[in-house]
Amino acid sequence: MTSFLASLAQIGALVRKELLALIKEPVSRVVLIGPALIQALLFGYGATYDLNSAPYAVLDQSHGQASRELLARLDGTGVFKRAATLTTPAQIATVIDDGKALMVLSIPSDFQQRLANQQRAPLQVILDGRNSSSAGLAGGYVGSIVADYNASLGGGAQGIRIERRAWFNPNLESRWNLMPALIASLSMLQTLLLAALSVAREREQGTFDQLLVTPLTPMQILIGKAVPAVGIGLLQSTIIFLVIRFWFDVPMTGSVALLYLGLFTFTVAAVGVGLSISAVSLTMQQAMLYTFLLIMPLMLLSGLLTSVKNMPQALQIATYVNPLRFGTSIVRRVYLEGAGLADVGLDFIPLLIMGAITLPLAAWLFRNRLS
Repeated sequence: MTSFLASLAQIGALVRKELLALIKEPVSRVVLIGPALIQALLFGYGATYDLNSAPYAVLDQSHGQASRELLARLDGTGVFKRAATLTTPAQIATVIDDGKALMVLSIPSDFQQRLANQQRAPLQVILDGRNSSSAGLAGGYVGSIVADYNASLGGGAQGIRIERRAWFNPNLESRWNLMPALIASLSMLQTLLLAALSVAREREQGTFDQLLVTPLTPMQILIGKAVPAVGIGLLQSTIIFLVIRFWFDVPMTGSVALLYLGLFTFTVAAVGVGLSISAVSLTMQQAMLYTFLLIMPLMLLSGLLTSVKNMPQALQIATYVNPLRFGTSIVRRVYLEGAGLADVGLDFIPLLIMGAITLPLAAWLFRNRLS
């Protein structure tokens, strides 16, 4: 028990030293807080999406000539690709929740009869509001197709009336989709760099040798280096979260506790990657170079801007070693959907595996540097 308390005291002293090194200079404090705040504002105002492919599902309860002709026009655009043909209304929630379809067309059973009687026929279009820009564009395309179809019926027909619903984002605001994902992605930029520079800074300043002659074990050094980086990462996530929630007024429907559990797990995995980079870097310049080379692929393969399911198969496989993919998924689903632990539990598993690999790897690299 005494040795355990002594070990905690040693780790605590190292954590205190790391925190003092980070915050003792005004420039360092600005660098830790300023970029997260500025980037959150810039991304919130400046980011946009383009529609390249729109997977959709259809629930055709009419099975008439009119519905077949309408769906043929939709399939003929080259933009809309049918992902599923549903048989019951209960299946709509599944394809939307799982992200299999950007939208669902629900055609009622009296669709053909209403058009034949020159009455207005309703067509329900259900959009996935989590991908708001793409959903808005897809809804606009459907509106154009329906307008052309109505024109082909002649002046006496009432035609089709679209009833549009957007799940998770009723007004289809693009910020609602993008900005919750920034809670994980923007904090990772600083956290990864901070962790990567940790040991490299010690080596370049000549203090790493002094650290090696202390009674600290490689695992204690690892924990001492990891705790401040994780704390700073969660602080930056909190800043971005507050900007999104109270400045841009994006409502949150899920649990704050589950959100932070996901952010903590994600940040630990990201810090493990950063510490592994730091352990193999001899200088701060090397650590920065390795980090910047890694950040862009992590961002592109995270699903932040492009859906992972729309990527080539090889890239989809590569995303399984990207902590940002699963951190972004957890934050979006908890924030927008109100998903519970049972819904996002599978996203925690890759993050835990990454942390269980990268942190011991960093400690092993520290130990090899000792020899």
